[in-house]
Amino acid sequence: EGSLLFWSWLLALFATAVVMRHRRDGPALLGPAISVLMVVELFFLALVVFFESPWARSATIPVDGRGLNPLLQHPAMVFHPPCLYLGFIGMTVPFAFAMAALFSRQMGDDWIRKSRPWAVLAWLFLAAGNVLGARWAYVELGWGGYWAWDPVENAAFMPWLANTAYLHSVMIQERKGMLKIWNMLLVITAFLLTIFGTFITRSGLISSVHSFAQSNIGYLFAGFLVFLAVISFGLVWARRHDLKSAQQLDSFFSRESSFLLNNLILLGGAFAVLWGTVFPMVSEAVRGVRLSVGPPFFNQIMVPIGLALLALMGIGPIMAWRRMSARAFFRASRVPLVLGGIAVLILLALGVSHAYALVTFSLCAFVLATIVAEYVSGVRARRAQSGEPAAVAFLELLRRAPRRFGGYIIHAGVVLIFLGFGGAAFNKEHEATLSPGESTDFRGHRLTFNGLHTRQEAGVDAVGAEVELSRDGEPLARLFPQKNFYPKNQQMASEVAIHSNLGRDFYVVLADYDLQNERASFKAYFNPLVSWFWIGGIVTVLGGILVLVPLPRARARARAAGRNATRAAAIWLAALLAAGPAGLGLASAGPGEK
Repeated sequence: EGSLLFWSWLLALFATAVVMRHRRDGPALLGPAISVLMVVELFFLALVVFFESPWARSATIPVDGRGLNPLLQHPAMVFHPPCLYLGFIGMTVPFAFAMAALFSRQMGDDWIRKSRPWAVLAWLFLAAGNVLGARWAYVELGWGGYWAWDPVENAAFMPWLANTAYLHSVMIQERKGMLKIWNMLLVITAFLLTIFGTFITRSGLISSVHSFAQSNIGYLFAGFLVFLAVISFGLVWARRHDLKSAQQLDSFFSRESSFLLNNLILLGGAFAVLWGTVFPMVSEAVRGVRLSVGPPFFNQIMVPIGLALLALMGIGPIMAWRRMSARAFFRASRVPLVLGGIAVLILLALGVSHAYALVTFSLCAFVLATIVAEYVSGVRARRAQSGEPAAVAFLELLRRAPRRFGGYIIHAGVVLIFLGFGGAAFNKEHEATLSPGESTDFRGHRLTFNGLHTRQEAGVDAVGAEVELSRDGEPLARLFPQKNFYPKNQQMASEVAIHSNLGRDFYVVLADYDLQNERASFKAYFNPLVSWFWIGGIVTVLGGILVLVPLPRARARARAAGRNATRAAAIWLAALLAAGPAGLGLASAGPGEK
């Protein structure tokens, strides 16, 4: 109930921000957009008022509450849920502008320009929320991984994929006047996926550690989802003639084609995740048997899709607009292709034979080379034009074209994330039961168990182990995995111990213990390159923040608007002061007056 109230409040804040941001743009789009936002707000307020009141009284009044779930007591959980909420709710704004364009028949690029920053903001929050959730799962749940393809994880991932496709596709409409219907469908799909994700979370129809299974409002979300889908897709069909593209695709070998292919792959990935998420419900409805779909299905489908997207990230910037010859393409890409080939040869020399890992690392080298080439060419052009030092020219690129070069930073962050994905091909795990002084060897490291210790603090009984990690006789670290029991919650939770560097994580879990005989069972995980996943997530978010920076012209307009507002406020205040106490409503009251 409280989360629904929080959703309503955040959506009200977004609507207020839209009014403040676009109040000078005229009512043609803003009026219908605010109306759409208010329809969505009305739905959530109706849920709060009539179905799920956050102010309902408890049947009993506890002397003291149980407190926050111990598994959620981690810094990432302070930011992970609000980020996802902001991402989900933020997608309402681009949807509202798309519907406003359809209602008002304003089919130009104005709605694209207005909605794009809001779509970037939603994309940024979803990206940050997913990375923070992965970090929490990695350090708190004790299973050695950070993504399990849980249905609610998928619910947060699918809108991000659709929104990513939309943000790439709108560039084609802005530059070429193409893909108008496609962009409408993308923004509608991205928003509907946020409502669908909320539906599967609230319906109790799926099995997930994240779902609110006791909620009975799933059918309301299903009805609202159907209502929105019928209205929005019906409007697109009714306005299909107004949405005809001004130009056609000139050549398959062009940047426009690479963007379109990128869109198709992103949507294919979103559909694959959607199908794997809903398949248990479909199988139960059709055959009466709930068949589960686990990580092997998603990995088998999504790994090739991810590699195709990674390849397009390198190919897209090389391609020319409209058309490009094969000779020109190979001439522009020869350095990145050579670096990718060198990466393969080095990996083979190091003994790496895993096919997916070889493809992943070579593509990472290829894409990074194309990104560096774009920055180098930009810096050279600025230096030739202005004679600036290289560092100044680089910063000027970021300042004058934050959308383009911030996008390249996002791509660099995604490449680093794929480095972490590639390392997962070599993950290993090991189990051992030890007495004090005994050791076990694992992946060239030695784990020596030094003993157990217990401690009691307010609200927690902890049993910990001291483990020494060494390599070739040289001590690397002392690790302290432990088990915590929370009497108030009647819940056991693990505290993992991680020794991390850029090459690998050594991850140790205290699986079980015997205090009487002072023996302990451990699970150890060797996770290569996982640190690059977290670094890539940070770089991606920083790139997204840079993309949101307004262009110099927009900043000048904002400063002018601020000066005008300040001047108007000063004139208003001066007029009130000139009117004296009576004008300010401060004149002393006469007899009998209040």
